[in-house]
Amino acid sequence: MTFWQITLELLVGFWETVQIFLLTLTFSLPLGLLVCFGSMSRLRPLRLLTRSIVWVIRGTPLMLQLILVFYGPGLLFDLPSMDRFSAVILAFTINYACYFSEIYRGGIESIPIGQFEAGQVLGMTKRQIFFRVVLLQVVKRILAPMSNEVITLVKDTSLARIIAIYEITYVGQSFIKQGLIWPLFYTGAFYLLFCGGLTVLFGRLEQKLSYFRG
Repeated sequence: MTFWQITLELLVGFWETVQIFLLTLTFSLPLGLLVCFGSMSRLRPLRLLTRSIVWVIRGTPLMLQLILVFYGPGLLFDLPSMDRFSAVILAFTINYACYFSEIYRGGIESIPIGQFEAGQVLGMTKRQIFFRVVLLQVVKRILAPMSNEVITLVKDTSLARIIAIYEITYVGQSFIKQGLIWPLFYTGAFYLLFCGGLTVLFGRLEQKLSYFRG
């Protein structure tokens, strides 16, 4: 195969990688916020349950979770397995929602209590205080750790090959059977460009939020 034929094959796999990345972010960012609220809840049973789930998800490998989501229903409950792509999105979403929830929680708890009290003195509701006073400051404080997790997600998409998802690493690895190993290393260029673009994007976002100091 020629260089351009291999590049086209890798682009097909790269598009699958991009879809996994975008769908995981779409679902895990809001779900992470819900998990965060659960882990900060005043209801002790809910708080303990949520934090236990987060502890398990963060303490076990994503690869293991992916295998469990795909093969678990059939092996444990004799249920039909979901399709491979849906299993990847579900496993990735749950995993990253738990990581994002801890970042959210750290950002919210880092806001001085005096700002909440000042909002109450001004007659603002808890909702108004959160969205008008706290939210932008939280975004500023969590942007760096969040960007790190997002870039990690780009590279973690390669784990989808474990259940034969046709993402870019799977495609690059498939050429080894033809006696070609360089396409596998060539995939690194796609990851570098993707992560580089995200790094520039987050850098600009940090500049836009630089008016929040200290």
